[in-house]
Amino acid sequence: MTPRLVLATRNAHKVVELRAILAETGLDVELVGADTYPDIPDVKETGVTFAENALLKARTLADATGLPAVADDSGLCVDVLGGAPGIFSARWAGTHGDDAANLALLLAQLGDIDDPHRAAHFACAAALALPGGTERVAEGRLRGTLRRIPTGTNGFGYDPILQPDGDTRTCAELSPDEKNAISHRGKAFRALAASVAELVR
Repeated sequence: MTPRLVLATRNAHKVVELRAILAETGLDVELVGADTYPDIPDVKETGVTFAENALLKARTLADATGLPAVADDSGLCVDVLGGAPGIFSARWAGTHGDDAANLALLLAQLGDIDDPHRAAHFACAAALALPGGTERVAEGRLRGTLRRIPTGTNGFGYDPILQPDGDTRTCAELSPDEKNAISHRGKAFRALAASVAELVR
């Protein structure tokens, strides 16, 4: 029987992305989103690092379902802003998950920053929590430069403004396969896959 792994998100984009990433690693698991368990409340992200927030979400879901759970916390870290928005990326403009407002605010804040100083990176911490208390965390980064105008329709969040180093396109102009191959989330979950293969049976 294929073991079930619960993903601590109700974001359909993330579920699709992580299914693709984990399938590439050859893991034989059934990956389901948190919406499979609608009675479980959303977790307050009270940690001060991506790793702390990822563990909070994975731990809560593992305890509530009795199943192994994976979670991630990720965001955009802008060098000239000292790493902000960071853990506040999804609610930078005040409302959680308002991608358009978050993008508009960030671009306005960086309006007078010259191109050579617009370096940034996406960061991701991926966590695995088992009901018995075993936990693992892996991290990944994708460095790039921030564009002045959002470009591309693939992806979500800040994808339309981050141009990965070595490319001429934004993350939102990459195909899903291209993005997964280099993304912060792809790197983190590929690193976590070894722990999933070892611990989830």
